[in-house]
Amino acid sequence: MKLQQLRYIWEVAHHDLNVSATAQSLYTSQPGISKQIRLLEDELGVEVFSRSGKHLTRITPAGERIIGTAGEILRKVDSIKQIAQEFSNEKKGTLTIATTHTQARYALPAVISNFIKQYPDVALHMHQGTPMQIAEMAADGTVDFAIATEALEHFTDLIMMPCYRWNRCVVVPQGHPLSKLPKLTLEALAEYPIVTYVFGFTGRSKLDEAFGHRGLTPKVVFTAADADVIKTYVRLGLGVGIVARMAVDEKLDSDLVALDASGLFEASVTKIGFRRGTFLRGYMCDFISNFAPHLTREVLNKAMQCHGKAEIDELFKDVLLPTH
Repeated sequence: MKLQQLRYIWEVAHHDLNVSATAQSLYTSQPGISKQIRLLEDELGVEVFSRSGKHLTRITPAGERIIGTAGEILRKVDSIKQIAQEFSNEKKGTLTIATTHTQARYALPAVISNFIKQYPDVALHMHQGTPMQIAEMAADGTVDFAIATEALEHFTDLIMMPCYRWNRCVVVPQGHPLSKLPKLTLEALAEYPIVTYVFGFTGRSKLDEAFGHRGLTPKVVFTAADADVIKTYVRLGLGVGIVARMAVDEKLDSDLVALDASGLFEASVTKIGFRRGTFLRGYMCDFISNFAPHLTREVLNKAMQCHGKAEIDELFKDVLLPTH
């Protein structure tokens, strides 16, 4: 059994069983990959992939477990490389982050700008996706860090730490009736069509819970993953917008009125997560502490020693999180 063979089955599984695409991504030949997979299957005595002619059709039950273990081995190998790189050149390497549009657009620019100045020889890569996609990328080792508000708690292999609290605001055009109310209420908000985040994005669950607890059904007429898109459709008169407060810029959005909605919805917490067992290089720790200053290296070490969500929650129960 060769490490190369394990990498081939892992990569094929993550390229939708497309051997040709896998070969291109690994800069090798399709026949070479197919041959090595067959040799591995012959050695193991089981098929990793089912076939129809020359085409792979699905992963077998045995293959699912083999590929899962192969992924763990490959991540350990990467950790060994990371350890070696830390001692050979502590300021050179790569950092890959998965996050949502809101975090990438509004919360991370200053952090990333400072990080690049501090570590010019670290290649920084960012992936955007749904919170579930983000968590999956961190859980399977595709990225180093996941930064999101939703979905991270569903993955027990992730160490998730709170970064900051945030809440929402209601955005309406100048002169809108809601802007003239002495106090904004959920009942008043429910009278208008609403433009907001897709369910599962940027704390959307808190919004739905708030209306549900009051027995109200919001008239959500349009949803998007991008706060800038939501504001665009508010400008077009499609409805009133509900977005993260950090997503409203007083200068760029001067044609809109931002109404404080923090009293209407429970605050959300953005978290950063990484796979349990990840070796954190020095610059990785610095990125985390730049994003969330309370997450010092000492705190990170304590979090990595926790055995589950309950222990991590206990670790951070008395931490006063900053508000964005």
